[in-house]
Amino acid sequence: MTAAEGDAFDPYAIQQKWQARWAESDPFRAGDADDTRPRKYVLGMFPYPSGDLHMGHAESYAYVDVVARFWRHRGYNVLNPIGWDSFGLPAENAAIQRGADPREWTYANIAQHKKSFREYGSSYDWSRILHTSDPDYYRWNQWLFLELYKRDLAYRKDSPVNWCPNDQTVLANEQVVDGHCERCGAEVVKKKLTQWYFKITDYADRLLDDLNQLEGFWPSKVIRMQRNWIGRSVGADIDFEIEGRDEKVTVFSTRPDTLHGATFFVVAPDSDLAAELAAGASAEVRMRFQDYLDSVGRQSEIERQSTDRPKTGVFLERFAVNPINGERLPIWAADYVLADYGHGAVMAVPAHDQRDLDFARAFDLPVKVVVDTTAPVTGAISVIEVDDDGVPIDPAGEAPDLTALDPAVTGTALTGEGRLINSGSLDGLSKRNAIARSIEQLESLGTGRAAKSYRLRDWLISRQRFWGTPIPMIHTQDGRIVPVPDEQLPLTLPDAQGLDLAPKGTSPLGGAAEWMQTTDPETGEPALRDPDTMDTFVDSSWYFLRFLSPGDETEAFSTAQADRWAPVDSYIGGVEHAILHLLYARFITKVLFDMGLIDFTEPFSSLINQGMVLLDGSKMSKSKGNLVEFAASMVDPGADAVRVAIAFAGPVEDDINWEDVSTTGAQKFLARAWRVAHDVTSSPDAVWAEGDTALRRVTHRVWADVPGLVEQTKFNVVVARLMELVNATRKVIDTGAGPADPAVREAAEATAMVLDLFAPHMAEEMWEMLGYEPFVGLVPWRQPDATLLVDETLTAVVQIDGKVRSTLTVPARISAAELEALARSDEKVLRSLSGREIARAVVRAPKVVSFTTA
Repeated sequence: MTAAEGDAFDPYAIQQKWQARWAESDPFRAGDADDTRPRKYVLGMFPYPSGDLHMGHAESYAYVDVVARFWRHRGYNVLNPIGWDSFGLPAENAAIQRGADPREWTYANIAQHKKSFREYGSSYDWSRILHTSDPDYYRWNQWLFLELYKRDLAYRKDSPVNWCPNDQTVLANEQVVDGHCERCGAEVVKKKLTQWYFKITDYADRLLDDLNQLEGFWPSKVIRMQRNWIGRSVGADIDFEIEGRDEKVTVFSTRPDTLHGATFFVVAPDSDLAAELAAGASAEVRMRFQDYLDSVGRQSEIERQSTDRPKTGVFLERFAVNPINGERLPIWAADYVLADYGHGAVMAVPAHDQRDLDFARAFDLPVKVVVDTTAPVTGAISVIEVDDDGVPIDPAGEAPDLTALDPAVTGTALTGEGRLINSGSLDGLSKRNAIARSIEQLESLGTGRAAKSYRLRDWLISRQRFWGTPIPMIHTQDGRIVPVPDEQLPLTLPDAQGLDLAPKGTSPLGGAAEWMQTTDPETGEPALRDPDTMDTFVDSSWYFLRFLSPGDETEAFSTAQADRWAPVDSYIGGVEHAILHLLYARFITKVLFDMGLIDFTEPFSSLINQGMVLLDGSKMSKSKGNLVEFAASMVDPGADAVRVAIAFAGPVEDDINWEDVSTTGAQKFLARAWRVAHDVTSSPDAVWAEGDTALRRVTHRVWADVPGLVEQTKFNVVVARLMELVNATRKVIDTGAGPADPAVREAAEATAMVLDLFAPHMAEEMWEMLGYEPFVGLVPWRQPDATLLVDETLTAVVQIDGKVRSTLTVPARISAAELEALARSDEKVLRSLSGREIARAVVRAPKVVSFTTA
């Protein structure tokens, strides 16, 4: 019988009921080794427990659950674990602000996160929880460090580093955004420290070339960002003599063909070479250089590389010798050269490099053109005749007038293609041929060689903070640095009580006197531990493997389980990790491959990036205080409504304005779906084929289309199709055979199964109301009846600015023009436009109309 007017729909009671059932039965635990189903590893980027979760997390983890639940329905044995990236600055800073122990603060937040995730209906394998701040996890960070150290991939050096004056710790280049700390926003400065590094540059070529494996599986934007960050350049290393110095200085150049155009030499002011050269200059120059060095230390790399700043520098009263022609080149210290790029020095060719030209014009230095950009570089010409001054002569016998292009006059460097002039035996050659010839000349003279250079720098992993993995190295009395013996791992953190954890430029561990004291494992003499902790990106670079055997005390991960589950099939998280975390995880994966521990070279086969959740026009952030907390949002209207509203709000990759997310509308839809299941009166063994054919067509079209839509992450369109199915079912219930129609049961069952992706509590309740045992989340997907997919009419979706705003029932053979006209006149579309003009219409008849507003 139909639901009575007074029947109650209580989403909170439904939510509580099914969470208790899931907790009791643990239905989403991954199958064991005897499970013969195909496997899928679905993983969300794990959260930081520096406070409660917010709606940005709600979005990401809703999408993770959609993907995991989908593959279970498709017959896969799914691994979907959860853990916490529980070391690091966010948790430590929050604890310091509250005068709390980072451990207490961190694990209290983790407990809140777990509660929120369970209330959200997330289908995790709760048997595989990990926290990176547990000794049984970070013991394997230390093992990994020592394995890299054995392979000469971990080393310690003294170098300029990015220093956050607020957090009082070093930052990797990737953690500096527009010259500011990506965590706290403070302006970053340069500081010279002795730090530990991982030699990621040894893997630069593989990190770059292996991106080809990910084309079509990772967002193209992320692949492009990774390629740009690695930044491979091909050219030559060129050795320059420095007058009065025994050791030569090597520079890297992508244009060794322009050596004849070099007119001065530039070194990074914060490099060791600059300090050495300045030490031999006059007292006045030494003073000017020190003042200049102090000012450079207050600038970020972004500022130093800016093209619109005035060029500054100090002449060091020294000269380099051009290895090709013997010319003396004055040496300047200038901030547009970075100490950690190439070799920290460049040959300046102002006629053909804009930064060099700007510097030359600022200090009245010579500009010498060696590439004629007016000369053709294609065709039969192989050599261009030149006059006695090296100026090319055109076929008519007259030298071309290059005065109008003189960079010294125009202020614009000649960077285009052309042919070499004023360059001896290279004259007349095209750029590509001249580069090859110049490298041959350098190699024959013993003054250079073909080389590559990268924008990528080695990974700086030292941190001067307490809440992280202690670096497992020992400093002996005789100056040696030796590993902590494996049997002494884990090297655990001391008790924080009594330590001053406030950032002050040195590691708080240095103040733990008893902890710092140890013995030299080789001699037994007193020694000191390393006081720094590891960058938390080390924790997250391999955690996906630890999930495979999280309680293993004998190895970091089981190679057998890695063979079984890895790599991750679907990895889901924010695009803000496009460089930082993903690059490091790719690097460590390749190291583990080289160690013979895994048989794959890329950690994440497929990557899904969601957009941000905005509030008041900005990304939700604890530091900004513009949060809608996760737990509070689920009190009313309930977790399912939040999940449906988020999925329906727009394409996965787009940003969402929380003010535009309608949880109230989602709750009304769920109430309507619940009532459909409540109203069904036919038995589970009803013969569906005897039901309403039109409704059956809608149901089977959902079965046919949803898998492709989910795999394309068009979750908003799936929700729209569910709404259409519920509406179509409601119409049949209210007319004709009504609740007893077998097609109504079939549609209600389909609704419950697909709704499980977005509103799992409601889906389970509907499944039980329809007379079935739990759990609908484990029920195999049904196959559509092909005979019901040949529609006389079908449903077209109308999108406005990427969001579904209406659906239209149209003839299957409707033309594009007819479909667009219907969409433009639809009442829901007109209401959604609110007077805005349509700037562009894309029509794919008979299924989709997409409007973009002006």
